[in-house]
Amino acid sequence: MQGIKDLTSGPINKQIFNLAIPIMATSFIQMAYNLTDMAWLGRLGSEAVAAVGAVSLLMWMSSSISLLNKVGSEVSVGQSIGANNQKAARHFASHNVTMALIISVVLGGILFALAAPIVSIYELEPAIAQEAVNYLRVVSTSLPFVFLSAAFTGIYNAAGRSKVPFFISSTGLVLNIILDPLFIYGLELETQGAAYATWLSQATVFCIFIYQLRYRDVLLSRFPFLTKLHKEYAVRILKLGVPVATLNTLFAFVNMFLCRTASAQGGHIGLMTFTTGGQIEALTWNTSQGFSTGLSAFIAQNYAAGKIKRVIKSWHTTLWMTGIFGTFCTLLFVFFGNEVFSIFVPERAAYEAGGVFLRIDGYSQLFMMLEITMQGVFYGMGRTVPPAITSITCNYMRIPLALLFIHLGMGVEGIWWAVCLTTIAKGLTLLLWFVVTKKKYLRLEPVG
Repeated sequence: MQGIKDLTSGPINKQIFNLAIPIMATSFIQMAYNLTDMAWLGRLGSEAVAAVGAVSLLMWMSSSISLLNKVGSEVSVGQSIGANNQKAARHFASHNVTMALIISVVLGGILFALAAPIVSIYELEPAIAQEAVNYLRVVSTSLPFVFLSAAFTGIYNAAGRSKVPFFISSTGLVLNIILDPLFIYGLELETQGAAYATWLSQATVFCIFIYQLRYRDVLLSRFPFLTKLHKEYAVRILKLGVPVATLNTLFAFVNMFLCRTASAQGGHIGLMTFTTGGQIEALTWNTSQGFSTGLSAFIAQNYAAGKIKRVIKSWHTTLWMTGIFGTFCTLLFVFFGNEVFSIFVPERAAYEAGGVFLRIDGYSQLFMMLEITMQGVFYGMGRTVPPAITSITCNYMRIPLALLFIHLGMGVEGIWWAVCLTTIAKGLTLLLWFVVTKKKYLRLEPVG
């Protein structure tokens, strides 16, 4: 097949590493968009960070929905490639792109129209709330760029060419780094400036993807971007993508509730601590996500080709890689939380509160990496339901746990402990689920 790398033969360690590093770097770039905004806005004060942080959760929810087509592309296209079926791979690629466009336009319109009532959920001070509304209305119009770029990224990952999305996303990050200080301070647009910089950067990434696919690559014989949807392909994509999108979207809703609780317990400092701490925690999350996505693409091709020994070995290899990094992040957050947080928000009260968050959350970092690595194993086999059940159940347990700990007098720290304990539970549960059922799954033929 044109423009595709065969992952069903060759050294496993090298292939996973070569797949994971660009994906990981791309994830860090996506994280860096928000961290760049936070770092520059942190110089304006914690109020500006709180405003953008509130919207960042909504953008996280939107990105979670975009996983429907990103994971749908990685698994459906990847398994079609592994089965040596180029016709199916082209159809799945076109369907994922078309569905991503439809979903993003509808979601973007809803967020733009309902920006004010949505932001009111956080019960922020009026001035901060208005900044958040203005920011949301700008970035909501960029969702088609975000969703389509996610679908294109999934297609490249499935083809074993994860370096291409990395280089394209890098261009967007560099542009965002340049535009942020120019718009925020040079043009004195403050939080609005951060929104405009993000919008232009995401639009640029989308345009480069289009150029790459149409004029530089012959990936899947230049598959059509838009197509009439057919039930056979659309239903398969939904079966693969909806559980993943659902678990991540519901996760975002849980965090929105916890943010409101953190705001009630600790004011805008409490909200800022949770949102900014979550962005910093993405250091661990994005690393594991890179290995998980690479593992998923690798397993998708090998599982469809019936090479089960390579599936098992790739799982063991990835666990070893992510375990080392998870241990490092635990030590970093537990012992240097204040110092890490102060890089982004130098205000003393803010980084001291943030240091407490990172110390508590640090205990769960290794288990977070375990959970996300196991997600990659299940996704690659086309079994997206087990991770969804595990994640949704444990994430929603955070709400009663947080309320219980607050009732016991732990204050805002009770929320941090609820997050930590449920993260540990997710990692252990998903590992146990696979260990118990792997013989059953690996005897079955892949669906589709």
